[in-house]
Amino acid sequence: MPDFENVNRAIQDVRPSLQADGGDIELISVAEDGKVTVRLQGHCNSCPMALITLKQGVEAYLKKVIPGVTEVVQG
Repeated sequence: MPDFENVNRAIQDVRPSLQADGGDIELISVAEDGKVTVRLQGHCNSCPMALITLKQGVEAYLKKVIPGVTEVVQG
C-alpha cells in the first residue's frame, strides 16, 4: 500500500503546474489497494480537461514515482 505522506509529497510536485492554470489539488485518501482519491480545486474543478489532467497527468506521475498506486480518482 502506498504511504499517504509519500503520495502527498509527490502531489506537491504536480501542484505548481495546476496552480499556474488557476487550479489546485488536495489529497483526500490512499486506500490499501493503491487507489488515490484527490479533490481538484479552482479552475481544475470545472475545467472540461480535468479528467485528462487527472488521468494522464496526476495518475501517470504518481504511478511512476510511487510503487503501488493503481488509480487516481476525484472524490
